[in-house]
Amino acid sequence: MLNTFLPNIHRVHFVGIGGSGMSPLAEILHSQGFTVTGSDVNESDNLARMRRLGITVMMPQAAENVGDAELVVYTAAVRADNPELVAAADRGIPLMERAKLLGLLSRSFASTVAVAGTHGKTTTSSMVSQILLQGGHDPSVFIGGRLPLIDANGRAGESDVFVCEACEFQDHYLEMEPAISLILNVDADHLDYFGSLEGVIASFRKFAKQTTRALVVNAEDPETLIAVEGLTHVPIIRYGFDGSCEWQARNVGEFDGAYGCYDLYHNGEKAAHIRLGVPGKHNVLNSLGAAAVAHLCGATMEEITAGLAAFCGAGRRFEFLGTFAGVTIVDDYAHHPTEIRATLSTAQAMPYERVWAVFQPFTFSRTARHLNEFAQALSVADEVVVSDIMGSRETNEWNVSSQQITDQIDGAHYLATFEEISRFVAANAREGDLVITMGGGDVYKCARMIRDLLKQ
Repeated sequence: MLNTFLPNIHRVHFVGIGGSGMSPLAEILHSQGFTVTGSDVNESDNLARMRRLGITVMMPQAAENVGDAELVVYTAAVRADNPELVAAADRGIPLMERAKLLGLLSRSFASTVAVAGTHGKTTTSSMVSQILLQGGHDPSVFIGGRLPLIDANGRAGESDVFVCEACEFQDHYLEMEPAISLILNVDADHLDYFGSLEGVIASFRKFAKQTTRALVVNAEDPETLIAVEGLTHVPIIRYGFDGSCEWQARNVGEFDGAYGCYDLYHNGEKAAHIRLGVPGKHNVLNSLGAAAVAHLCGATMEEITAGLAAFCGAGRRFEFLGTFAGVTIVDDYAHHPTEIRATLSTAQAMPYERVWAVFQPFTFSRTARHLNEFAQALSVADEVVVSDIMGSRETNEWNVSSQQITDQIDGAHYLATFEEISRFVAANAREGDLVITMGGGDVYKCARMIRDLLKQ
């Protein structure tokens, strides 16, 4: 099955192999016997994992890194003048954007499950994977964060099921034709590409139309319902809190402070009592979607119940790093105002003295567009510290700065570097506090620096 999607290709080089969308593809190809190499510009946990697997990773990026590759894979974040792309083009080596490769891989499975949505893709695809893996269904998996059960972002299984994230960024998910699509939510993001919320909705509608077997949608999200309105080519299965949904959560409660529990109803009949290993009302909805999809893939209610109870989060999704000197540290990928507000609201419902938000804005365009919304969302925390913006692929043509966020929040601090932030937090956090590092860049490094200082 897998060895047919890249015919006559044996050696693949990944430019930017450490990226969350690249490393699982590299792992899957490596596990299938491809000779995989890669390069990157910054050290990361993903690079360390690649090396442990036996994949050759090179730094810095240079023309000679391409070696004898028969295919070079890159991401949209790589500039056209990257020396490895230029070398591959000059030598006539085929180039393929990451989304295209994922699309080809997904089309090689009879039962591809695509988890889409502006927020929650990694957590929910991890939930689905946990249920199916723990239940012995042996799926292949592509996740944007580390799943502790397999200690990896991706794996190759023997079944015809492939669980993968479907990212709306620059319409990348339109490379897929999934059998089952799960749409979690539709929000105003990537507006530098889509232009407006209406543009995002129109994109999700195109994605929904490419689904071949079933659409599973969040009935609590109005924009999702607009995106699928009137579609009749496949069954639409709804989940939410309303009694008209095929999959419904009733009697939602909490245990251990903020972990969700609820009665799961399927087609109006009580099917199970669910206890989640991750906090927050948003994760009740995520788990409903995961349950519906896993059921379509053959999971029993017992397997769904056990899998959801055992799942305690993906890497960088409200990931507990531990408690040090009485201060608990959590790392989270939240990088959009909606995600930040959900994360901090969940944290405020937990039994901590104060909640600290340590935020690294990701990309200048998103920061400029959502400047006021970032300030409002971060204000949910008791203490706010914001680092310099990680520009990634962009230059700062908007002349935006992190201090424009902190100036809107009483008592907030702008500290440019992780070194400054970690010293400040370690000196001022008190026993009983919760510190959450948030952002789509490398702010997880700051979480570890704070941890190490508190250990001292």
